[in-house]
Amino acid sequence: MSDSNKQNSEPWTIARLLSWAADDFRKREFESPRLEAEILLTVVLKIDRVRLIMDSRRPLSDEELETYRALIQRRRTGEPIAYILGQREFFGREFVVNSNVLVPRPDTEALVEVALKRTAHRHLSGRALDLCTGSGCVAISFALERPTWKVTGTDLSLPAIEIARNNALRLGALWGLRMVPGDMFDAVGADEKFELIVSNPPYIPSSEVLTLEPTVKDFEPKSALDGGSTGLHFYPLLVEGALSHLVPGGVLAVEVGAGQAPDVEALFAAQGFTDLERKKDFGGHERVVSGKASTARPRS
Repeated sequence: MSDSNKQNSEPWTIARLLSWAADDFRKREFESPRLEAEILLTVVLKIDRVRLIMDSRRPLSDEELETYRALIQRRRTGEPIAYILGQREFFGREFVVNSNVLVPRPDTEALVEVALKRTAHRHLSGRALDLCTGSGCVAISFALERPTWKVTGTDLSLPAIEIARNNALRLGALWGLRMVPGDMFDAVGADEKFELIVSNPPYIPSSEVLTLEPTVKDFEPKSALDGGSTGLHFYPLLVEGALSHLVPGGVLAVEVGAGQAPDVEALFAAQGFTDLERKKDFGGHERVVSGKASTARPRS
């Protein structure tokens, strides 16, 4: 669909346009070129992917072609397709996202699954805290599965909190849910207690942030990626801080990067957490470390 295309006499049908866009994305080594081409076109035409097949011979208007071309140009720069669309599915629900928050990943669904499983014995009531909530995908997903719980999400970023509040409103998770700005545990009262604390903190080592694929390093917020020199900067703060805010037997569950689970589990053990568990994500990587707060005094 370049300006110098010599085949202007041939109409740009849905089928032809998708073939061209998929080839263009494939040359740029995008992971799912055909799928992305189809998704962007469904946005332009306001139809689903099934209709793309049924109407494959339909020509596009000049206005539709220009709109699609603009989306293609954005994707070529490496901008995540979730930001282009303004949303991303997580735990079966659509969450609004933009460059102020991380794009929710399927791997993070493991954190929600662990939170639900480890609190199943008291599913009717409880208090949960989600630190570094970002788009609110973890806090809101948990709140919708446990509508009788009181859930708090916190984030240092005010724009992120606004997005999380918007998602809560859109998805009907307002009852018993609050989103508050602040740095880690400073966002909640010193005396507040919870039966569950979860977090997906920044965990990419600083030296690796710039080596990430452009879709991530050039568009997603660095503050939500950079976990310090080892990638483990935030975990001692999480584990130690949780001791003051968990009820006896309360659960702490955190997402970790590839290969970080043993070190994070050791932090849990050193602070007296019991019933330690690791959960793998869909790719087979140990993605979540969890444990229960003990009434015993932690080792120094």
